[in-house]
Amino acid sequence: MKDSARYAKIVEWSEQDNCYVGSCPGLIFGGCHGDNEKLVFEELCQIVDEAIVLYKRDQKPLPSPTSGRDYANLLQDVA
Repeated sequence: MKDSARYAKIVEWSEQDNCYVGSCPGLIFGGCHGDNEKLVFEELCQIVDEAIVLYKRDQKPLPSPTSGRDYANLLQDVA
C-alpha cells in the first residue's frame, strides 16, 4: 500500500468558488480546484504523493493517517 492511501482525500463542490475543491486534511494545507471533479481528484492525489516525498526528504514524521476512520458513517450520524 502506498503511504498516500493512508490519507483521506476530499473533493467537494464549492458554491462560493463555483468549482470543485480538493483537500487532504491532516496532511496538507490548501489543495486544488477546478471544473472537473475527476481531474481535481487526480491532481489532489499527485499533490498528496508530492507532499509525502517532501516529508520524507526533510526527514519529518508523517502526520497520523486519516483514512480508515469511517468518516462517511460518522458524518451521517451528525446530519
